[in-house]
Amino acid sequence: MTVVEGDGKPRVGTLTLAGLPIGNLEDAPPRLLRVLEDARVIAAEDTRRLRQFASRAGVRPGGAEGARVVSYYDANESRRTDELLTDLREGRDVLVVTDAGMPGVSDPGYRLAAACAAEDIPVTAVPGPSAVTTALVVSGLPTDRFCFEGFPPRKGLAGYLADLAAERRTMVFFESPHRVAATLAAMAEAFGPDRRAAVCRELTKTYEEVRRGGLAELAAWAADGVRGEVSVVVGGARPAGGAASDADLLAAVQALEEEGARRKDAIARVAKEAGVPKRRVYDLVHGVGADAAE
Repeated sequence: MTVVEGDGKPRVGTLTLAGLPIGNLEDAPPRLLRVLEDARVIAAEDTRRLRQFASRAGVRPGGAEGARVVSYYDANESRRTDELLTDLREGRDVLVVTDAGMPGVSDPGYRLAAACAAEDIPVTAVPGPSAVTTALVVSGLPTDRFCFEGFPPRKGLAGYLADLAAERRTMVFFESPHRVAATLAAMAEAFGPDRRAAVCRELTKTYEEVRRGGLAELAAWAADGVRGEVSVVVGGARPAGGAASDADLLAAVQALEEEGARRKDAIARVAKEAGVPKRRVYDLVHGVGADAAE
């Protein structure tokens, strides 16, 4: 049944994309809990996990009246999108949540948001934690320019990575734990064994771990097995001629220091690998000169 406004015009529903915590329940904002209680139609990637989250958070989806909760995952996304569009056209608001993070980012949600945009159906969001930006900022790699590549393909991985070898921006990938070692090894082959990278595991959870180093070093570490949710952050390619940016040089020194290297040794290594004068790196690290002051 179509919902009608007071002026007699049909009411169109609003699509809300809500980000759930990626691990730590305390990252759930009050607004998220409120929209869960107010919702009448909820599309969840895993309805069982949604109810578990709501129970732990002390809220009931839909409040006292209860919400209609439907599954919305890769296998049924196309069919369910049409059903949810019908709800929205008939004036019912729809809330979309995934297991963790923001819907639409390597999770269901994009297809429905795009369909709503095409029909001028309102779309809004409850911002929440994202493994993409969380991994980026803890990686120690440049954050001024980055791109998100999602899950690397299972087939044609070598060619896919070859196409990214000249990418100047920091790259963020998702990967399943049983494929991390092979993917890191393929990256070392495509990008070079010493390209700086970070493997971020179980972010915001009890056993959070960030492992930094060259790609070959990280591939050797991962060969023993990696568990949990994994994000991989890889530094961008250096400009032609080895003209590394100030941000790249600083980040490389900081990463080596975090791994235990002495600052003097880190400066020397970064200068050698980047093909720039050691004095330039030294001045950047110690804040000497106009460029560093900026």
